[in-house]
Order: sequence, then structure tokens, then C-alpha cells
Amino acid sequence: MTFIRTLFFSLVWLLVSLTAAVTLGVVGAALYFAPGLPDVRQLQDFELHSPLRIFTRDGKLIGEFGEERRMPVEFDEIPGDFIQALLAAEDANFFEHRGVDPRGLARAAVELASSGGEIQSGGSTITMQVARNYLLTLDRTFTRKIREILLALQMEQVLTKEEIFELYVNKIFLGNRAYGIAAAAETYYNRPLSELTLAEKAMIAGLPKAPSAFNPLANPERSLIRRNWILYRMRQLGHIDQAAYDEAVQAPITARRYVAQTEVDADYVAEMARQFAVERFGEEAYTGGYRIHTTLDGELQPFARRALADGLIAYDTRHGWRGAEQRDLPASLVEAQARTDRRGLEEELDESPEILETAQRAAERSQTEIEGIEGDVSNWVQVLERTAGLGPLQPAIVVESSGREMRVLTRGGEVRTIAWDGLSWARAYRSPRARGPEPGSAAEIASRGDLVRVLEREDGSLRLAQRPDAEGSLVVMHPDTGAILALQGGFSFQASKFNRAVQAQRQSGSIFKPFIYLAALDSGLMTAASVVNDAPVVVQDGSSELWRPVNASGDFLGPTRLRVALARSRNLVTIRVLQEVGLDATIDFLEGFGFASSRLPRGLSLALGSADLTPLEMTNAYAVLANGGYQVAPWFIERVTRGDDERLIEEATPMVVCRECSNGQTEVEIDGRLHPVAPRVVDPMSAYILTDMLRDVIDSGTGRAAQSLGRGDIVGKTGTTNNQRDAWFAGYNADLAVTVWVGKDNNETIAEYGANAALPIWIDFMGDALEGRPEAKHPRPASLVTARVDPDSGRLLPDGHGGGISELFHPDHLPSFQPQRVEREVEQHSGSQGTGAYEAIF
Repeated sequence: MTFIRTLFFSLVWLLVSLTAAVTLGVVGAALYFAPGLPDVRQLQDFELHSPLRIFTRDGKLIGEFGEERRMPVEFDEIPGDFIQALLAAEDANFFEHRGVDPRGLARAAVELASSGGEIQSGGSTITMQVARNYLLTLDRTFTRKIREILLALQMEQVLTKEEIFELYVNKIFLGNRAYGIAAAAETYYNRPLSELTLAEKAMIAGLPKAPSAFNPLANPERSLIRRNWILYRMRQLGHIDQAAYDEAVQAPITARRYVAQTEVDADYVAEMARQFAVERFGEEAYTGGYRIHTTLDGELQPFARRALADGLIAYDTRHGWRGAEQRDLPASLVEAQARTDRRGLEEELDESPEILETAQRAAERSQTEIEGIEGDVSNWVQVLERTAGLGPLQPAIVVESSGREMRVLTRGGEVRTIAWDGLSWARAYRSPRARGPEPGSAAEIASRGDLVRVLEREDGSLRLAQRPDAEGSLVVMHPDTGAILALQGGFSFQASKFNRAVQAQRQSGSIFKPFIYLAALDSGLMTAASVVNDAPVVVQDGSSELWRPVNASGDFLGPTRLRVALARSRNLVTIRVLQEVGLDATIDFLEGFGFASSRLPRGLSLALGSADLTPLEMTNAYAVLANGGYQVAPWFIERVTRGDDERLIEEATPMVVCRECSNGQTEVEIDGRLHPVAPRVVDPMSAYILTDMLRDVIDSGTGRAAQSLGRGDIVGKTGTTNNQRDAWFAGYNADLAVTVWVGKDNNETIAEYGANAALPIWIDFMGDALEGRPEAKHPRPASLVTARVDPDSGRLLPDGHGGGISELFHPDHLPSFQPQRVEREVEQHSGSQGTGAYEAIF
């Protein structure tokens, strides 16, 4: 008896001691962390603000970003069965506990200990999740969990349960950029929350745990298991009866992708504007109702996007078929569910075998039949729904490949046929320079269940396509202001968010040459008629190797005038021009075009475009050529406003070209605002002469294809780097400076020249952009001189001398006269054979 009494008192004492220790620990933690905790009272006045919106300069929406909902709901607007679904999924005792559920924490601790540090069921109450989402960071640390608990306890003293629940449902992230339950209802079902079925509400209630893993679009098989577990819990908790349960667990998946459409597709610029907003306003950028108005032109941007996409698709078609994106997709959800990975579903599946059984029956009830296809294709429909389009390329699943035609299922449930003229291009890709033979049948290209891409042609027919293996960018600037009017940083933002227009530093190749020639013209050391020997060059580069540059064609032209050398893009002449001007002097000159001297190589390879520069930097440099020699800088944020009343926050005042301004004037007023005047960095006559030389690239050089535009105001230059890794075309008139780059992100060869890969894209864009516009040229400087020169020597011909060609000159930089020569017969009669000189005879 004494032993039992002693044991009893010992257990009681142990229990009291443990309780006291826990209490002291909680009190100690509260005292330690309390001073650094945020004030929970701020949640009483918490407002869900408007998202960040991005517009073109003509007011068209191009992007929207925001973590706070535009569609907040109040507690009494939430359907009762949705509340019960969320409680069953996240916190069944929410209305009973005081912010922390000891049983939930204990369960999490046991799982933590028994699973080697992995928790399946969690331990956070809804109150704790609100504390974390609104007041704390999302880092997973032990101290953050303590702060979360303490804040939850405080919150329950300040706010009602209804207020806490309301904060919760308006903040939680539910996948596909949907924050809050009202937004999720619109995103997945395109209906208000009150109109959803019980199964649809349970589906949304299953998302907070893992918005990606349990997403009905991305992972329909897993989402069915999660949904039916919630319905099972609702029945067990007495929230729904057996009849409602039986109907809901067998309901098919009805979620679809419903996305708010922008007015202009300009994702790369929208992302640039988002980054600007975050740098300028911090996280408040997403909630403060800011509106960013960019310089983007709502008419030109679609032209840029389409031209680049079409050009890259055309390039890819020339290089062969690399195969389907996915192969052998199961047609039905039943088959797909049998193959699904069930990791991460342990909590749901361990509850009862009934969960998996009902999920399988729901998959069976999701059966979808489409006319023209035998059997259930519910999984194919789901795959197409969740597979994003890439520019003009849409996903399709092969239904049948028979003979010389292919039947495919497209998004929207339509079965369409691709005829042989849309398939025959698909010769197997072997390397950038090699393809296999033309296929003999559709079955050689793709098989039933393969996910492919299709492109709808102008006549409405389909052709087989694929995401291009090469990437590209297209940048358009206004020459007189530097404003970015259009920018496409890749084939598709959905496929790759890497913005090649501003982030890709690539060698510019021959489109850099005009600046070397302009340095020579502006210095007065050379003229467009100067003759330079196109002959081998051997340079000691500082290592044991000698640098022996060659022309792309591999030949040599001998003595060549600068105008001809630029039109034909002669490497060796350009190197000798740089040698004549001097490396240091040239680099100093190039700074006027926005090039940072620290990023320019200190060697003769600079002449061939070896500097790593972005397409935006090259476009800006060409804008200086286009405006006649004024230094402008690229910009794209026109103004920032806030709220529906468009309250002005800031407005841009970029440097602008002012041709009427007096010398030394530094500011000019435009529309009531002062702008700095862009400084002149090139003599106007030198700039005009270079533009005239670049016209020869179009008339007789590597840019001849641009003659198809039928305009006399466009000039430009092709460019190709070593081993054809980069293809360029940069060109302009007085209104637009436009640069196109094509290459591969991994820097592999594209096996094409700038004239083949980039120039067609430039032509396509300019054809649309300039349609209906008058020709735009700068007037010829009044002091410019036209004189006839000998085409072989580049020297002036005296008046009365026949032949020769016309050339433009700065009046202070005229070449010397060509010595007069006489015919051989006159020379023999004069007794001055061998001199050929006029002065030797007369």
C-alpha cells in the first residue's frame, strides 16, 4: 500500500513538475520574444489593396501583379459548406481552441520524431497561419514557430474567430496566381464562390496545403485523392450526410484554366516594370494600387512579337524535327491515376482505403468521350488544359497517324487533321547543319498519345510545329528620345522568362563595324572614299599564338574603298581602319553611343564585334546613328500613378534630341516639362555620310533582301559571329531604330548568317510598322560636299575629267586630287615612257 501511495504521489509530482516546466517555458518564451513581435491590432484595420498594373503608353493593359485579392469576401458571404471543407482540411477545432491546438502540435511533434524530421499533418492552426501570412516571414525555423504561436494567442484576444477566418480566406495562395478563395473560384471554375458545387469547394479547400502538388490542372489525379479525403473528413465530422458525400466523391474534375486576358502581349516588358516597381516601392508595389505606364507602343508591340515568333519558327522548320514533347500519354484519368506518384499523400491515404477507392471511382466518372475518338480521353483533355500555349504554338495530342496525314486532339476538344503539306517538313534533326531524309509517312513523325505543337495557318489549316531550338530578341527604340517602343525578349515568356533583350550579353559581330568606320570619318583621318588594303593581317595577341583573322568569304579584294568594305562587311579592312584611328581614341569615341569602355576589349578584335553586349545596348547605339549623332539613353517607364484617381507619383524626363536648340542649351520644355537636351556626340555630316554608306548594304550588300520593303529611307547592317553563334540585323530610319538578334542560349551554333536568320524578322516587323507611314529621312547637311573620285584610288578627279563615281565628303576632309594620266600612245610619242604622269609630258 505504501508503495502504491508513493508511486501515486510521485506521478502526481512528476505531472505537476512537467506542467510547471511547460508553463515556465511558455512564459519564458513569451517574455523573450514579446518585445520583437509585431502588433496584432494592425490586423483590425488591414486592407486588401489593388494589385500592380502595367500599361502601354496608349493605356492598354500588359500585366498585372499582386498578392492581395481584388475580390475580398466577408465571413457572412462564405458558404457554410465551404467553411466546413476548409476546417476539415486545415483546422477542425478552429472554433474551439484559443489560437493553438495542443493536440495538433503534439501530433506534429510525434510525427517529427518518428519520421526522422518529416511532418505530414503539420501543426499550425488557421490562426497561426494568419499570423505567419500577415505578420511573419515564411522561413522555416524553430524561433519563427514560437513567434507564430505567441502571435496566434494574442490574435485570439484581439480578433473574433470570424475576423480571423476572413483574413485567412482572403490571403491564402491557391495556385495559378490566385490569392484568396473568391479569386480561386473564378480562376478554376469561372463562377462565384456561392455557385460552386460541394466537390468544387472541397477541391479548392485542398489547395492551401500544397497549391502545386494538389492542383486540379497540374495534378488532377493527386487532387482527386486530396479532395475525397476532405469530403471523407467532412462526413466523419458530421458536416455532410452520406448522400451528399456519395454524390461529391464521385463527381468528375470540372476545373479549367480561366485567366484574365491582357490587351497587349508584352510579358517581358511587364516583368521589367514589375522589377522596377519592387526596387522602387518594395513589397508595397503589389498592394499599393500602383499603375505603371510604359513607353511601349500598343500597335508596334504585337508586330514585334509576331515577327520574332514567325521568324524563329521559320528558322526551326529549316533545321528539322526533334520529336514530340511527351510520349505515350494515357488517354483516360483512370489509367493516369494508376501510374501516378503517391508520395506526399500519406496522410490522406492512411486515413482509410475508402479514400483511394472513391478517387478511382471519381476518375472513372470523369470519363470524357469526343466524337471521332474511340474510348475515354479524360486525361488527354486535362493534359491539354494545363499545357500552356507558347506564342502561336498550341498543344495537341496525336490521335492517329495514318498514311500521310495525322489526326490530333486540340484544346477545346476538337479533332483536326494535319495534311501532308503540314507534316512533310519534319525531317529528323541530326545537327544544326544536318537533317535526315524526308519522312515517308505520318507514323514516322509521331504516334498516338504523343503531345506535339500545332500552328494554325492563315487559311485555317494546321501544320505540325515545335518550340524553336533557337531564341531571339527584337528591340524598337525612338531615335530622338530613347523610348523603348517595342521589346520581345524571347520566343515565349511562358517557355522562358529569360529576357534576352536586356540580359543576354552576346558578341555583336559585324553590326559593330559601322561605329569603327564612323570613328574614322568623324576624326577626319579617313573618308568614305579612302582606300584600305583588304589583305591578310597577322597580329601578336600577347600569347604564343598569332591572330590571323580572315574575311567570312575567305578571299581578299585588295585595295578597297571604305564604302565598299562596309557594304561587303570586310573584316580585314575594318581591322586596318581601327589600327589607323587607334584603339584608345576609338574606345573614347564609342562611349558617346552608350558603350561602357570597361566592357570593350582592348584589342583589334573590337573591330569585328567581339565585345559582349546586349541587344538593347546595340539598339541604343543604332538610335544615335538614326537621330544623326545625339546621345540618347534607353528608358521605358513613362509615369507612375496610384489609385483609381491616377494620382501622379513620378514622371520621366529623359534626354531628348533638340535640333532647334542653341549651342550650349542644356534644357528644353516639352508639354510643360523640362527635359535635358541630348548632347551631340558625332558631327552631323559624318553621321549623314555613314547612314548613306549603310544604304549600300541594302542596295548592293548583305542586306539586299530588305529591298522588298520598297522604301528608300531604311538602312542597316547584318552581323554574324564566330562559328555562326549569333545572327544580327540592326537598322533604322529617322523614326525607328530596330535590332534583331537570333542565337541559342547555350551559345551553340545556329548554322546561319544574319542575312538568313535575323534579317527576315527585321523585314517582317518593318513591313508592318512602316505601312502607311511616309518615308523618314534627316535632311542633308547644307555644307556637305559631293565630289567625283577615282573608284580605284579614292582620290578626287579634276573638273573635265571623265568617268569616276560620286562620293560625299565633309568640306574639311576632302581627299587629294588624282594625278592626271595620259594614254599609252601619247606617252610613247612624248618620250616619257613609264611615268604615266601628266606633268612629265607637259
